[in-house]
Amino acid sequence: MVADDKLEKKVMPGWRKLAAWILILCGIVLFIGLFREVLLPFVVGLAVAYFLDPCADWLEHKKVPRWAAATIVLISFAFLFLMIIVLAFPLVQTQFKAAAEALPIYAEKVEGQLDSLLIFASETLGENDVQRIREAVGGQVGKGVEIFGGLIQKIFSGGVALVNISTFIFVTPIVAFYLLRDWDRLIRWLDDLVPRKALTPVRQQAALIDKTLAGFVRGQATVCLLLGLFYGIGLTLTGLQFGFIVGIISGVLAFIPYVGSIFGLVASVGLALIQFDSNWDIGAVALIFVVGQLLEGNVLTPKLVGDRIGLHPVWVIFSLFAGGALLGFLGMLLALPVAAAVGVLLRFAVAEYRKSQIYHGEDDSHHESGDPA
Repeated sequence: MVADDKLEKKVMPGWRKLAAWILILCGIVLFIGLFREVLLPFVVGLAVAYFLDPCADWLEHKKVPRWAAATIVLISFAFLFLMIIVLAFPLVQTQFKAAAEALPIYAEKVEGQLDSLLIFASETLGENDVQRIREAVGGQVGKGVEIFGGLIQKIFSGGVALVNISTFIFVTPIVAFYLLRDWDRLIRWLDDLVPRKALTPVRQQAALIDKTLAGFVRGQATVCLLLGLFYGIGLTLTGLQFGFIVGIISGVLAFIPYVGSIFGLVASVGLALIQFDSNWDIGAVALIFVVGQLLEGNVLTPKLVGDRIGLHPVWVIFSLFAGGALLGFLGMLLALPVAAAVGVLLRFAVAEYRKSQIYHGEDDSHHESGDPA
């Protein structure tokens, strides 16, 4: 009976802590659900401040006041962002216009190649079998397009479309500046709210979450930029029309594991099959993505991201799709921080479970009485 009372005293505080954390989590989810239509500028501002905090810290260590460091970093970031847009926009606009004009011609070529393939298939399989295959493929493609289109519509209707662009442009820099200026103060304030008994494990897990998120977001963003430039310039040098657009989109999509390379390879080789008659030219286009994958896997990712992030590719893909389906563009922005936090906390929970009485099946009363376990 005494052992049961002691066990109950140990278990009850644990359940109270768990209930408290569950209530906090429910409050956060409720807050996001209620204000999701106006949160986008604030989330983007928070992301910018988090991304630029190391630069501001570096300037602060050089004896630059924090407000001045935040101002310098944000102005530099805005200038670099605008320069990229100014330099890249004319080329992207030209290629998009050319792609729109060439689309009917490409559609005719693809239709002609499909007709030739269907004629060959009908001679081999029979007209009825070909018709059934055509109906089945057409139905599946239609469903796929419908699902993909609905997801894209939901993403943007759940985020960008609900926020006035002018409000977004003016509010985001202000939010980013104040968060970047007060970042260390906010961290100290949050640290002061943590119960003192739980301070050490909370700090440890928060540091792991920050390391995971920083390693993935900052490192992977640099990888995406370099890959986009490599693919875009490489495809342009091969003479592939619209190669720059395909390369840049492939680099951006590289944020989602394997999606960028698969999209780029399929899209560029498909365009090459339509545009080029030489197998060497088609092979050169495919080779660019082979080299890009080798470069990413052996040089860029190990150097810029490393193996310390602890985010499995499947977990990243699921979190991005789940966030987009639930909260649109806002959900995609929140997906990676949430995925990083959940991953770290799950590993911590599993480690605690492996040390617990539930896992080992030990009786604490034996230890307390001096009896061997």
